[in-house]
Amino acid sequence: MDIKRIDSYRDKRFSKTVLNQHGAYLIEDDPYEVEITGFDAAVVRGQNPAVFSELIEYFRFHAPHIVSFFDADGARLKEYPAPEIITVPLDRIQPSQFYADEDKLAAVGTFVRSAEDIVIQVVPWEDRFISLDGHTRLYLAVQRGYPSVKAVLSETDDWIWTFVREAERRGIQQPKDLIPLPHERYEVLWNRYCDEVFAGKQGG
Repeated sequence: MDIKRIDSYRDKRFSKTVLNQHGAYLIEDDPYEVEITGFDAAVVRGQNPAVFSELIEYFRFHAPHIVSFFDADGARLKEYPAPEIITVPLDRIQPSQFYADEDKLAAVGTFVRSAEDIVIQVVPWEDRFISLDGHTRLYLAVQRGYPSVKAVLSETDDWIWTFVREAERRGIQQPKDLIPLPHERYEVLWNRYCDEVFAGKQGG
């Protein structure tokens, strides 16, 4: 099954709320939505309920703290065991990215109401944690003066160390060090770096 996550914030096929949450998907070119409606709950919408199960699994790769899923009529679709949620001070988080997308920052700001709304995936590292995702949310936390965020302990592949070492080399050692960029510039610099890493052109 071909599932494509929509990264745009301007797509008339989806609600603005879902686009801001990055919960918009195309499955075989048909639109589907996963809208987060609470700290650990979401609603799934789309024309073919038969694909909801696979869509939910795909969605949870990015948001493992969402464990309760319902259809548009409120019927429960799936329930997962709740992962352990820990509180992590911002100054103990080592980013694995260098930039914050300003467009995404504006979108995320529309639904993050408090530090409790920021849940990222991390791996323990020495006496700190490496952030695997959620760098825009982390930078928003810096802007709003949140001292800590919520996190789920996850696993990762060895490729993460290439990104961490490069972040350290660039002086990106805490979320406050992330560099905000206009969307177009972010796309060029970050995507180019990722392409080069996975093509084996960077060290690692």
